[in-house]
Amino acid sequence: MKLLITGGCGFIGSNFIHHILNKYPDYQIVNLDALTYAGNLENLEAFKNDSRYKFVKGDICDEKLVNELVKDCDMIVHFAAESHVDRSILNPENFIKTNTLGTYILLEACKNNGGKRLHHISTDEVFGSLEPTDPAFKENTPYNPRSPYSASKASSDHLVRAYFHTFGLPITISNCSNNYGPYHFPEKLIPLFITNLIEGKKVPLYGDGMNVRDWLFVEDHCEAIDLIIHNGKIGETYCIGGNSEITNQELTRQILKLMNKGDEMIEFVKDRPGHDKRYAIDFSKIKKELGWVPKVSFEEGLKRTINWYVNNESWWKNIKSGEYQKYYEKQYGKN
Repeated sequence: MKLLITGGCGFIGSNFIHHILNKYPDYQIVNLDALTYAGNLENLEAFKNDSRYKFVKGDICDEKLVNELVKDCDMIVHFAAESHVDRSILNPENFIKTNTLGTYILLEACKNNGGKRLHHISTDEVFGSLEPTDPAFKENTPYNPRSPYSASKASSDHLVRAYFHTFGLPITISNCSNNYGPYHFPEKLIPLFITNLIEGKKVPLYGDGMNVRDWLFVEDHCEAIDLIIHNGKIGETYCIGGNSEITNQELTRQILKLMNKGDEMIEFVKDRPGHDKRYAIDFSKIKKELGWVPKVSFEEGLKRTINWYVNNESWWKNIKSGEYQKYYEKQYGKN
């Protein structure tokens, strides 16, 4: 099997490449990544001399390049996306371009090259925000995106389904809850808080900290994607959750406790605009059809994540200082 992975230098994409190459010795991977701020070649340093792995620097919106790469692969797993809500509020255009237009260009390439198999990675944020007593998101939950990021992902989901229904393109979609784990870009909540505390800095907690998220350890997510691309039913969507709903305030206190810090390290800051109250995923469909359940408890996953950041200080310090971008600028030039 030859896989084209889009956005493979990002957090979840790079973890998935580790998962596939470690599990399937006869698989090949081509990784297409534009190396924007969230893409990091150091995430895949272990495979840079592996004959089964090839990196291609390029934009998902480059129609000619995407067509060439799709033509030469058996399956596409599409991670490439702008994903940080705060950045989408400041600059929605990049999100529309990458997440919506980029997905369209990829779908066209799949359609025009014999109907290539595509798995599209999406988010639970397309479903909007839940009240405390609302049932968790399911595959048939109506879409109600509330940020430029989630709106751009919602539109890409609709395009993927349209290409299945209109052109018979063999697709699957997965909508996941918040991921965490190794290689998580340190502007996101969990790695930001961990690295700030290592540096002796306070952690910035939005609003009253009572927003609820369902956390999914990234390795569990990779296992779920693996099952879907090999055994999932074509045309179907699968919701992937961590069974770990928790308020941001309680999450913060768990990190503080595990790192032997007190509440004095919390700095409450102004809430983000349109901050969704609660996300939660009902993953009963993938459990019933494919036998998947999350294996890593939130407590265990958080400990493993903290240990990884403690033991990989140079990785995240290179990101926070911007040095990581110089690593690939020498080879590929500036974006």
